[in-house]
Amino acid sequence: MTTDHGTILVTGVRGQLGAELAVALAAHGRVIALDRAGLDLADPDAIMRVVRSLSPMWIVNAAAYTAVDRAESERDRAFAVNATAPGVLADEAKRCGAVLIHYSTDYVFDGAQRTPYDESATPNPLNAYGASKLEGERAIAGSGAAAIVLRTSWVYGLRGANFLLTIRRLADERDVLRIVDDQAGVPNWSRALAGATSALIARGRSFVSDRAGLYHLSASGQTTWYGLARAIIGDAPTPAVVPISTSEFPTPAVRPAYGVLATNRMRDVFGIAIADWRAVLQSCLASPAEPG
Repeated sequence: MTTDHGTILVTGVRGQLGAELAVALAAHGRVIALDRAGLDLADPDAIMRVVRSLSPMWIVNAAAYTAVDRAESERDRAFAVNATAPGVLADEAKRCGAVLIHYSTDYVFDGAQRTPYDESATPNPLNAYGASKLEGERAIAGSGAAAIVLRTSWVYGLRGANFLLTIRRLADERDVLRIVDDQAGVPNWSRALAGATSALIARGRSFVSDRAGLYHLSASGQTTWYGLARAIIGDAPTPAVVPISTSEFPTPAVRPAYGVLATNRMRDVFGIAIADWRAVLQSCLASPAEPG
């Protein structure tokens, strides 16, 4: 059944999460889904102009600068999109009475912990990407807007650039894959995240607004990049998947060694939970690339 929540502005529609949201949220109102050509988040004036012209009831910000390694050398661009833009979106949401839903990341943490991070844990990002996302969280919190910030992790999907599609491609090209096995986290299918967002909006604008704040949204369980690669390859005899250490695969950006998020608050407040990552991955692998 369609529930009319007015206009829903979705940013980043060409990304793996934005594309899923554009379909998943159509049951709740008139979705206006924009790509960078329609709304460049690096341009604060464009944000103000677009939001004021649409007067949405919901703003779902799925656009982000996600090139973790390149952010080390493109820090200004990363902060413009991930830090400044969310603050402007929050200000505009407050101005027009919209609820903002924004996605953040486990990379706001340093990974020194070995138990799941809850929302009260102290952030300490190790790289420019994580620092830019944390700054965006703080800009939203400081705006006073009715906003839900959803931290998630290790997003993959059947389109775009992500670990799942990379492993599938490499499996066709190589006999051996060497994959990092000392970084722990939780993989999250973009379609499952979009479904959870749809369930959140279905609760209603007033209900969600009254419970604004920071939440962790993630599948349950945990694994490593090696474990995820093994799960993607499955029982296929080739390629061989070999575990390696982070030190054997150096990258410009330092990654946290542990990024598992505790999701109790999301379940307790909104009744929303995502299944174990293994079950979600199997659903993804059995699904069509385009959301239906």
